[in-house]
Amino acid sequence: MDKITPATLLELAAQNLVSNEDAAICALEELPRDLFVPLFVAAFMGGRKKILKAMVRIWPFRCLHIGALSVREPHYEIWKAMIDGLQTLPAQNSPIWGPKLRILDLRQDADCRTTCSEIRTTLPFCFQSCVFSQHSILKRQEAQQGGRHIRTITSNSEPRAPREPMELLLDLSLDGSLQTRQFLSFLRRKIEQSFGSLHLCCRDLQIDKMSDYKSILKFLDLVCIDHLGIDQACLSEVTSLLDQMIHLDSLSLSKIPFKSCKGKNFRNFLNNIRRMDNLQELSLSFFCLTNQLHKLLRVLPPQLDALYLSFCGLSSRDFIVLSQSSQASNLRLLNLSNNQISWEVSESFQILLEKLSGTLRHLEINSCLMTDSTLSVVIPALSRCSHLRVLSFASNPISMPTLTNLLQHLTGLMELKHVIYPIPVHCYEQWQFNGSLDQQKLVEVQAELKAMLEAVNRNDMHWATCPE
Repeated sequence: MDKITPATLLELAAQNLVSNEDAAICALEELPRDLFVPLFVAAFMGGRKKILKAMVRIWPFRCLHIGALSVREPHYEIWKAMIDGLQTLPAQNSPIWGPKLRILDLRQDADCRTTCSEIRTTLPFCFQSCVFSQHSILKRQEAQQGGRHIRTITSNSEPRAPREPMELLLDLSLDGSLQTRQFLSFLRRKIEQSFGSLHLCCRDLQIDKMSDYKSILKFLDLVCIDHLGIDQACLSEVTSLLDQMIHLDSLSLSKIPFKSCKGKNFRNFLNNIRRMDNLQELSLSFFCLTNQLHKLLRVLPPQLDALYLSFCGLSSRDFIVLSQSSQASNLRLLNLSNNQISWEVSESFQILLEKLSGTLRHLEINSCLMTDSTLSVVIPALSRCSHLRVLSFASNPISMPTLTNLLQHLTGLMELKHVIYPIPVHCYEQWQFNGSLDQQKLVEVQAELKAMLEAVNRNDMHWATCPE
């Protein structure tokens, strides 16, 4: 049995204190600085919104991060409480800024502590500070310091207490729900009430149906975003956003109408991709690239790490271009699912795998209509992908002999741990008809594969089928 680490006396005391919200809030003024973090953790885990709001208001450190803490449902209510506690205006009747909190980070990050180490510097220090936006706390602080220096030289009058810049770090998922819309309205009001002192830094933005959020996007500082995902949008709408983004690490586009993926719209899209020097991951799904992949590959940065091209209508010509592209020669992740990999392109696909044999970690080729003859051609190249960890080729019409042949070639790949394989065609009365699956034959297939893995001491390699 796993041992459960008992709570410390400090943790128990914090849990006991937050059980009485009024008493906890009253105690905050007298609370030693070192006790704020354990009390915050107890209040956050308990969903104590009133205490969280009060703690944010008088937080004694420069930054506050959710870090590894799990957000309880409904998370919007907890976010609202904490954001509402931000003091974005100077304290009344005092020229000195009161609360020390300058950066509130509501993003989950397992590697991030509740507060950063405080290093003596002329600027507030935080490992997660925004560095790109002109409205960021660092750049505004620099500007304010420069302005104060000028006023000292040119004026003998007493300087007016400025509004200290603050930063709110928040990942947003615009999913169309009423809760999301209400939260965005609240967020907009908070930013407006700060009169420019509060900078909203959104690093990860996911948009479902972009046409519903055009007005909301206007109050976001798009230069901060490094991860962008858009589902259902015209390519012209996408490029209007990309024009303002130059630091993207990851871009995901899905369900872009066929007609918008041509002509000027596509050229503008390529121009945006060309200037994204930091791009490491590109995902295009339901994005028509038929006979156009060469144009995209030419503008991809050489350090691209992951390429998703599912449902992109790739042609034989596109596979040839992909196998010859230098931009695709260092990929660690490649997803070509739902594009037909026929006998005609098997040689090109084999060449591509050989080029990626030293880097590829994750390969997905689900629902590609791969037959025994096609897979047999690429098996030797697959067996040389020495760093492969995940292989998924579900929903392809493969026979049992070809499947066992593949297993025999892959067991030598010691880093390969997960294989998602298709149910062999002999298990169906009619291929691709869900109701015709013979469960007993499937059980026999699973038993045979398991026995083969045990025979070569590869119990660490897990073979499984996708749910039908």
